[in-house]
Amino acid sequence: MSQITPTILYEDQHLLVVNKPAGLVVHSDGRTKEATLDNWVQEKYPELKDVGGLHTLDSGRYVARWGIVHRLDRETSGVILIAKDDDTFYFLQHQFLNHTIVKTYNAFMLGTPVSDKGVVDIPIGRSRSDFRRWTTGADARGTLRSATTRYHVLDSRREFSFVELSPKTGRTHQLRVHMKALGYPILCDARYGTPTGLGFTRLALHARSIKIKLPDGEQKTFTAPLPEDFLFAQKLFFEL
Repeated sequence: MSQITPTILYEDQHLLVVNKPAGLVVHSDGRTKEATLDNWVQEKYPELKDVGGLHTLDSGRYVARWGIVHRLDRETSGVILIAKDDDTFYFLQHQFLNHTIVKTYNAFMLGTPVSDKGVVDIPIGRSRSDFRRWTTGADARGTLRSATTRYHVLDSRREFSFVELSPKTGRTHQLRVHMKALGYPILCDARYGTPTGLGFTRLALHARSIKIKLPDGEQKTFTAPLPEDFLFAQKLFFEL
């Protein structure tokens, strides 16, 4: 296994919650050989192979879910839920589909929105110019999918802002696309051509917490501490 491995935040007989580091892919695309989160699950929890059935990647390839309920982009760090049985998997998946799960991200952005708090409610579609990208407005093709993101500026210094982002929907690259459409892109996003800053060498986005209902009815929030690059960026940020 690669040195890029997740850390366990919570575990019981039904659920595993991990903190995924930046640089770790959730599922292999079948084209490259690299360590993935599902490799880690296979190694540590081989009994989870059939939990959640099969999953379709963007490439159209089918892979075993290994109980992994949702995804984060390669460069995004933070909380991921892994179910240990089918009942828990579908119980959690139902909450994702009904948008009752509360997800909170932290990010560093370029610029400062006029309002400290707001909602971005802009449909998202595939880019006409690059099939790997998602976008809004005239550049989007095909059927546009509704997408809603709440943002809260926690602090701003010179040309940067430290923000909290809460997606109501879970579209691919939603936060990245919405913040760019708003005019305040997340730092160091290579795919969307956004600038670097504050020492970041990867997308400045961290899935900080997730609030769910457990099968026994208890509401629980799981939180992933800020990674080292975020702490370093905060130090630079507050020195501005």
